[in-house]
Amino acid sequence: MMVYFILIGLTWGAWRISRLGYFESGDDIGYWLGVAGGVMMLLLFSYPLRKHFRFAQGWGRVKWWFWVHMGFGVFGPLLILLHSTFQARSLNAAVALYSMVLVALSGVVGRFLYARVNRGLHGERTSLHDLEVSAGLHQREASSLLRFAPAVAQRLKAFADGEISVRPNALTCLRRVFWLPVKQWLTYRACMADIRPPLRGMAKTAGWEPRNLAKRERLAGKLVRRHLTSVVRVAQYTAYERLVSLWHVAHIPFVYLLVISVIVHVVAVHAY
Repeated sequence: MMVYFILIGLTWGAWRISRLGYFESGDDIGYWLGVAGGVMMLLLFSYPLRKHFRFAQGWGRVKWWFWVHMGFGVFGPLLILLHSTFQARSLNAAVALYSMVLVALSGVVGRFLYARVNRGLHGERTSLHDLEVSAGLHQREASSLLRFAPAVAQRLKAFADGEISVRPNALTCLRRVFWLPVKQWLTYRACMADIRPPLRGMAKTAGWEPRNLAKRERLAGKLVRRHLTSVVRVAQYTAYERLVSLWHVAHIPFVYLLVISVIVHVVAVHAY
């Protein structure tokens, strides 16, 4: 969330600067802002070049090229927005500007998706098996530790089996991304409602102090929450993986549209 707040803040700052009237798109300052932004956008292609072409395999680590790609993907569009002063005064400029905005927004969405199917941001795939092991799903940790509340253990097992057993389609992916966290919260509330009566019965039988009962409720709630969160991560992994492949299908045409529109814009500016 911090990254997205920073992007919003930088965009707002660029808009405020453009309102001060220090430059226009056609004067020297505006022109060179456009050149600098255009060069940064052109250098964005160094990342796929390093990643996919054999002759560039020795050009440093992919992780650093990805960070450079992200940096240019942020500051290049910001300079272009400053250059345009957030206005499109001709058809070719409008096409180039809105194509850039589409590519930039698509890049932000792609970063959001990749962060959920990779360790960090440098392309190390996190396997579904690794997530299941770290979640303790193979050992049925929650089911073994919540023996005093079999209804809760059964509810957790049903939640896990219903969400991670089926390969999602496009509609299921969207449901897992947007609805599954809500379902997780509802299931957590239902589990806590099932936990409290047997715990309070045990407290009455064993003569626990209220503080001891409250502590045990918190620990049981923490276990339930951790288990549900792990199941959601495993279920959403396949959903985000599918969305990444769909994102590629949409992102690449936007890039081609941007390249063509920028070439037309640059030629038109210098020709007329």
